[in-house]
Amino acid sequence: MFVKTSALFLALLVASAAITGCHPDAPKPDGGVQAQNYKTYPLRGKVVSTNPAKGEVTVDHQAIPGFMDAMTMPYKVRDTRMLGELHPGDVITADVLVSQNDDADVVLDHFVIVGQAKPDYRPKVEYHVPAAGDAVPEFTLTNQDGKPIKLSHFRGKALLITFIYTRCPLPDFCPRVTKNFAAVEKALAADPALYGKTHLICASFDPEHDTPERLKAYGAEYMGSAAPKAAFAHWDFAAASKQNLPEMAKFFDLGLTSEADSSITHTLSTTLIGPDGKVVQFYPGNEWTPGQLVSDVKKLLR
Repeated sequence: MFVKTSALFLALLVASAAITGCHPDAPKPDGGVQAQNYKTYPLRGKVVSTNPAKGEVTVDHQAIPGFMDAMTMPYKVRDTRMLGELHPGDVITADVLVSQNDDADVVLDHFVIVGQAKPDYRPKVEYHVPAAGDAVPEFTLTNQDGKPIKLSHFRGKALLITFIYTRCPLPDFCPRVTKNFAAVEKALAADPALYGKTHLICASFDPEHDTPERLKAYGAEYMGSAAPKAAFAHWDFAAASKQNLPEMAKFFDLGLTSEADSSITHTLSTTLIGPDGKVVQFYPGNEWTPGQLVSDVKKLLR
């Protein structure tokens, strides 16, 4: 049965124009262009049914903090090709994109199937949602200095890792999480004892474009002119290789789709890894705050 929703939520579901993940603009039905301005909320739930004719999926989902209570309801899907991958009973995560414009669009994007309803329903990629206690596999990246770094290099420290690509045009995606990491970096630097026990990584999933030179320039933009020269010793900007990227994306629940215009549609994934190399906390979406991360690091280390 469907849970009754307020008039506000019903109104939010009326519009059908798609909102594009990591694209600067979405086309209006009349062919015009509508500027992007929306909030992103993480959704986790079970597929009840799909309706390709309407471009909808009905999901029985958990509460979405800051947006709505747990309920069962239909959602428009940004990329309707995904409907062919979804089946009743599949457990999924996705992003709820809520337009802040007058049209009040609400659509789902960045689906990850984390539990299959039937063995014969095989998604193209099976993702893993990081959970506390999970051992993080060894992954190698190339940093802003052109040097290989392994996640195991940071054993003994609290490691915060998030995923970005420097060409991402949407303020609420990569620029937002990188800006938040800059605030975390500043807060940690104010506590020398804590600073020495932590490390940050912004990991790019666009190795073709995110060269070491580009990553260094991008990092410098967010560190600011007042950043010490040794700042990169504490905060790496590094790209995964094409060989390592698929497995890294699977482990960190990072859904990636290359679009025809060379942009990348992706989920947002941030993880706190403990000194023992195991997951402490996973932060999907972009609703977490720098203060939240710093608080969790302090609890872990103190």
